[in-house]
Amino acid sequence: MLFFPNAKINLGLNIVSKRPDGFHNIETIFCPVELSDILEFVPLAGIPSGHTGFSVSGIDVDCEPEKNLCVKAYQLLNKEFTLPAIDIHLHKIIPPGAGLGGGSSDAAFMLKNLNIFFELGLNDDELCRYASILGSDCAFFIKNKTMLGYERGNVFSDIGYFPGDLKILVVNPGIHVSTAEAYAGVTPRKPEKPLSELIQLPPDVWKRYIKNDFEESIFNKHPEIAQLKQNLYDAGALYASMSGSGSSVYGLFNELPDLKGRFEGYFVWEGKLGC
Repeated sequence: MLFFPNAKINLGLNIVSKRPDGFHNIETIFCPVELSDILEFVPLAGIPSGHTGFSVSGIDVDCEPEKNLCVKAYQLLNKEFTLPAIDIHLHKIIPPGAGLGGGSSDAAFMLKNLNIFFELGLNDDELCRYASILGSDCAFFIKNKTMLGYERGNVFSDIGYFPGDLKILVVNPGIHVSTAEAYAGVTPRKPEKPLSELIQLPPDVWKRYIKNDFEESIFNKHPEIAQLKQNLYDAGALYASMSGSGSSVYGLFNELPDLKGRFEGYFVWEGKLGC
């Protein structure tokens, strides 16, 4: 079974409070984008249940197979459903550790497609529960539409008006920013106005009000990322931001700019906002 787990961006990201379980409550808008990995699994005949083969091509993934979220997703369902053995191949296109949710998307799509292929009968709420075990933003990719995310990023509500004709340019500088490093530089605080209100404003004024709380400390440590954001504004972006805890930045445009001479040496992807 072949499928295409897509990336996401965060439009605004407020770190609201520290939770008793050690995680943080956040407020963000998750937006899917068409940038995607390629993931495939096939049943393995004559191999005992619970076994997975796993291989990777494309961008290197520095992770032992048993620690990969695709394999973890299979093992999570196998505990309850005793699944047939499968062979998994991941062709990695979304830069890992880049704030684009590639690993989380791979895991969520694995859950969804195992459910379909083996006719497990799980509904979206049940799939979200499994996905939340694997990672805080995995559950978003079960829904996989523009939504407000709360708590750990695994509780959602529908968004009202959202412009549907914006173009997006994603730039990744290849700088690794760990989640622990990102959270260490943030002091949680409740935002003055919720994102559900701010998103109703015209996109060309979002830059005044919609912020990513990780940016200040990450930009101080990695000025190159801050410069990429400014370069996107210089290219005519209506709004530009770091996605998640970085290091990818994106710009939203009415029409995409001519990229000749811009962002050379970086991973660059352009497309439309949404899937």
